[in-house]
Amino acid sequence: MSTIERSGYLTAKGLKIFYREYGAGQPALLLHGWPTSSLLWRNVAPAIAQSRRVIAIDLPGFGGSDKPIDVKYDFAFFESVLNEVLQQLEIKRVALVVHDLGGPVGLYWAVRNPARVEKLAILNTLVYPEIHWAPLLFLIGLNIPVFRRVFSTNAFISLTLFLGMQRKDRLTRELRRSYQAPFRAPGARGAMIKTWGDLGRDGFKTISAGLSALTAPVRVIYGAKDPVLHDVAGTARRLRNDFPRAEITALPHCGHFLQEDDPGTLARLLGEFLSD
Repeated sequence: MSTIERSGYLTAKGLKIFYREYGAGQPALLLHGWPTSSLLWRNVAPAIAQSRRVIAIDLPGFGGSDKPIDVKYDFAFFESVLNEVLQQLEIKRVALVVHDLGGPVGLYWAVRNPARVEKLAILNTLVYPEIHWAPLLFLIGLNIPVFRRVFSTNAFISLTLFLGMQRKDRLTRELRRSYQAPFRAPGARGAMIKTWGDLGRDGFKTISAGLSALTAPVRVIYGAKDPVLHDVAGTARRLRNDFPRAEITALPHCGHFLQEDDPGTLARLLGEFLSD
């Protein structure tokens, strides 16, 4: 089965959405987080594509996708984007893999469309409206002009990657520049800030209340040494309560960006879970 990457653009909400596609078979949708893109999955997707058609999109505001600053990047906006993307790809049911910002975006879509979720894999992300003080300070800072300017700089993007990876040797200059490149224009940086800043707390309440409607198999895999989301282990414990049959794996040698720290192990675990 071919795992050769294909890439292109779709249109959703009038915006160009960049995507990468691998393999064939039942579809799996991979959602990245802040401040990355579908590039984050480059070393993970090919293994999943041994048994799946894998689609990794750049969410609006990131990567090769459009980055308007005159839209509200709230849960309803992202839900519409995912609906239109799946419609154009002619996908009715999908396995979903979510990370960081892609977590609340994907989980909101999932609880609003539970019958369309075939399987669900949750990596380091926020799920519940009760947010640990450290990421909460970051979210509050997104609405304060001086912090917005700091958070949108190349230096802060680089710092986020550096702190979020345990394998510092993997954070090469080329990789840093690849993640920084989409945000060269000031407008693009403004859109990046709005993606988290516009979400709002009510969407997390919808997610928390709707998890019980999800009957699809759930897999939780997380980097245990995550300095970005300090309570990732606590989130995993809550997910075990909501999904008693879910298998949960902590990777003790990985940080927030486990796709960069140990893509081989993550690819193997996701490949096993998503294979038919």
